[in-house]
Amino acid sequence: MRLPNLGSLWMLVAALGFAIMGALVKVGAAKFSSVELVFYRSLFGLIVISIIAFLNGHSLKTPVIRKQMSRAIVGFLSLVCFFVAIAHLPLATAITLNYTSPLFVALLLPFTLREKPAKLLYFAVLLGFIGIILLLKPSINSSDVWYGILGLISGFGAACAYIYVKQLAKIGEPDWRTVFYFTLISTIGASIWMLPYKFTSVEWKDVPVIVGLGFSATLAQLAVTRAYRTGNTLTVASLAYTTVILASVFGVWFWQESLSLSEYLAIGIILLGGLISLHTSRRV
Repeated sequence: MRLPNLGSLWMLVAALGFAIMGALVKVGAAKFSSVELVFYRSLFGLIVISIIAFLNGHSLKTPVIRKQMSRAIVGFLSLVCFFVAIAHLPLATAITLNYTSPLFVALLLPFTLREKPAKLLYFAVLLGFIGIILLLKPSINSSDVWYGILGLISGFGAACAYIYVKQLAKIGEPDWRTVFYFTLISTIGASIWMLPYKFTSVEWKDVPVIVGLGFSATLAQLAVTRAYRTGNTLTVASLAYTTVILASVFGVWFWQESLSLSEYLAIGIILLGGLISLHTSRRV
């Protein structure tokens, strides 16, 4: 699985994949529970990565199994916290809390990867998050504070997972192997999570949604892993916000959702943050 070296720009591919995945989750949620969608997303990726590895003669064995498992478990727990937050908070609030991950990446970077990014990159990440707040307009009641904390934990967990991805890249672990272990743990975890609940039967008309969900999620996971592996860490974190822009565009196209002037302004701010991060990363 040889992919072109686009560096940080792989995050834009990932953003498109995650936005498509989000749209398909919205379609699938009309019938399936959140945990079932997590299971199908993870299982599809696990099967695809396993087949590709087998056909190319790649070994799934890794010399850093503990670090791979740590990344996979942290990523899955972050996903669980995110879905619990989605179930109990307004969707915009849950997404905003989850997208604190670039801010946490910026905070963790000097201590975990010993990187010293340009100060303008920190500004770009913060600018993008301000745009997210303006676009999604999150709100939280005092009774939902616990779920708000879980949403923040999902953002922090995602940041830790991305740091692990960068560390794994530095010791030579390929993208597909990192994604394999993440989908393996997520499939097992989702299977256990599903046990107390009634299983929804799958009909033929559901197959395109499930396959599309799995394909877009797998593509996005490979792309985001490649982005953090080969790109500038904070630039990738800043570009991650484009997922929300694309998801908003899909909402306008497919569900006739309308955007206000302030929301268009927010999109402009997010794009400005991304352009600043790209320009800055090319200079350093």
